[in-house]
Amino acid sequence: MAYGTKIAKGDAYKRAAIKRRHIRIRKKVNGTAERPRLVVTRSNRHIVAQVIDDIKGHTLASASTLDTSIRGEGEKSAQAGKVGALVAERAKAAGVEAVVFDRGGNQYAGRIAALADAAREAGLKF
Repeated sequence: MAYGTKIAKGDAYKRAAIKRRHIRIRKKVNGTAERPRLVVTRSNRHIVAQVIDDIKGHTLASASTLDTSIRGEGEKSAQAGKVGALVAERAKAAGVEAVVFDRGGNQYAGRIAALADAAREAGLKF
């Protein structure tokens, strides 16, 4: 094993639990052209939100903390809120009014909840 590649048991179990939750959620959540799926992907540093039409396999709108308008402003929860507002604005510009929320196996708390609340306040229905 190379140096620095060992994963602690706790981290491996946590990632496995997130993956199990994500698979369980994806069985139930599906996006259509009328009501696409709002997918949230979270890492330790960044958060990404995409509005996806699963039937066509197209991304209709997206936003992330890597965008220059959001990058490096405030704490991570505040950045997640800005991402939520920005993805809602871009989705509405693309003609999307309502979405199905896919939290990506993450717990609905903290940054995920901040993003969802900001998207709702910006006019996206879910």
